[in-house]
Amino acid sequence: MDKNHRSTVLPLALALLLLCGFDLRDPRVPLEEIRGGGPPKDGIPALTDPAFVSSETAEREFLKKTDRVLGLVLNGQARAYPVKILNWHEIVNDTIGGKPVVVTFCPLCGTGMVFDGEIDRRKFTFGVSGLLYQSDLLMYDRQTESLWSQIMGQAVTGSKSGTKLKLLPSAQTTWSEWKKRNPGSLVLSVQTGHRRDYFRDPYENYEQSRDLMFEVGAQNPAYHPKEKVVGIELAGTAKAYPFPELAKVKTPVKDEVRGVPITVYFDASSQTATVRDKDGNELPSVVGFWFAWTAFHPDTEIFRGKNP
Repeated sequence: MDKNHRSTVLPLALALLLLCGFDLRDPRVPLEEIRGGGPPKDGIPALTDPAFVSSETAEREFLKKTDRVLGLVLNGQARAYPVKILNWHEIVNDTIGGKPVVVTFCPLCGTGMVFDGEIDRRKFTFGVSGLLYQSDLLMYDRQTESLWSQIMGQAVTGSKSGTKLKLLPSAQTTWSEWKKRNPGSLVLSVQTGHRRDYFRDPYENYEQSRDLMFEVGAQNPAYHPKEKVVGIELAGTAKAYPFPELAKVKTPVKDEVRGVPITVYFDASSQTATVRDKDGNELPSVVGFWFAWTAFHPDTEIFRGKNP
């Protein structure tokens, strides 16, 4: 981008952000790289106080075995958030066993991430800003109007700028696989209070295309831009495990990231990857598209499997 064009974009970006009422103090990302995604602030309505149904009801009314879900187990309770619903809402503010959580999904990046909804012992609720950074969802909190990057997991503007969200372990998998592992799981209901066609995929064929809807900074051509990876950050080091590489080797995969031993479990049939520590505890990780992981982690290490 040349200097003159850059100077034009910055005032436009500032005008858009100010018009929406967001707090722009102390930005941690270049404001001129924030883009409007199309819908305005809250044009994609986040869910609050969501309703849930039993697995039997979900299967009878709207959920197929092959449907993708973002699954979470917390305080002994299991919940599944169908991607067919998350595509239309992107954020679910939920409470499980008295614990507030923020369930997020960015269809453009394929990233489903669940965060602790408490910050400094205070409950925060989040909405969809309608803005993107590196093609990824920018959330805003309703308490301070700060903007938060989903993949970075932190506030990038406002009074909370620099504050990190606590990422919780979750799983992107098929409904049949999730139900097998968590037979008593509840399922987010399609009775959301909003009129949306949850049986229509607004991003149909997007995952198969090499094209991105919005530009990103760094792109690594090693894999198809939408190839799925599971990424993890430990001791300041990021490492990606592309699904095609995991498919080449026997599971589980024992590895180290900056000297920290981990084990990666991969199920090819359900396209499910989880990461555990040496004691078997599940670690927070990020499943998403290759381009998205490398846009935020350009220096990522990459796991390479060996052909049989």
